[in-house]
Amino acid sequence: MLIDSHVHLDDERYNPDRAEIFERAEEAGVESFITIGCDLATSRAAVELADRHANVYATIGVHPHEVKHIQDSWYQELKELAKHPKVVGYGEIGLDFHYDHSPREIQRQRFREQIQLAHELQLPVVIHTREAQNDTITILREEHAAKIGGVIHCFSGDATLANDALGLGFYISFSGIITFRNASELREIVRTVPDDRLLIETDAPYLTPVPYRGKRNESAYIKQVAEKVAEVKEGQNPEAFERIAKITATNAKRLFNLS
Repeated sequence: MLIDSHVHLDDERYNPDRAEIFERAEEAGVESFITIGCDLATSRAAVELADRHANVYATIGVHPHEVKHIQDSWYQELKELAKHPKVVGYGEIGLDFHYDHSPREIQRQRFREQIQLAHELQLPVVIHTREAQNDTITILREEHAAKIGGVIHCFSGDATLANDALGLGFYISFSGIITFRNASELREIVRTVPDDRLLIETDAPYLTPVPYRGKRNESAYIKQVAEKVAEVKEGQNPEAFERIAKITATNAKRLFNLS
């Protein structure tokens, strides 16, 4: 069975057929979903989905694109949301210096604040980092994020970022990007990540894997990510897919303390 460790099930693109999304995922072997909060509204929506579905868990937090909108009341409400027993992580949080939708200094400040809140809530952190890996690792170290643990989600960095994250005891999660033709360097990093620090995700509705590129992504396509990881790790070993599915599901359960 597979676990989609990072998906945005509340996304409005699923409104017409959300029930069918769950059905197709379960037919593909998906056991559980972790749906991700990116601001206050989506954090609420993630918790509501987790409350309604036995196999859905939620994270809460404010994405670096959105941190410029944080108001004083947000952190208190996030604390209240965290009381729900199916809130299993804090994020996605981090730094994005590619789009700079929020000013960089505000991103850094809010990143630190949210790691501190994750410490208070004793939740592992889900990290978004794009073109900001040095600052990301520096802040994770200075804020002692290793004590609560976490994952670099949708990994697209270089070997240095992978090694630094592993040095913090973090997990590394790979998405459909690894199926893209031009992702050979990323596949080399997949090969080097220890089995006990490996996660997979869709980041749906984004980053649809081959052969479905151009379509809306969904959790059923986590199977293609697992197949590619298995191929990279073990070539044509017919048992590799089941092994990767089991390993990544076990790792997700450990990191997020899933029941």
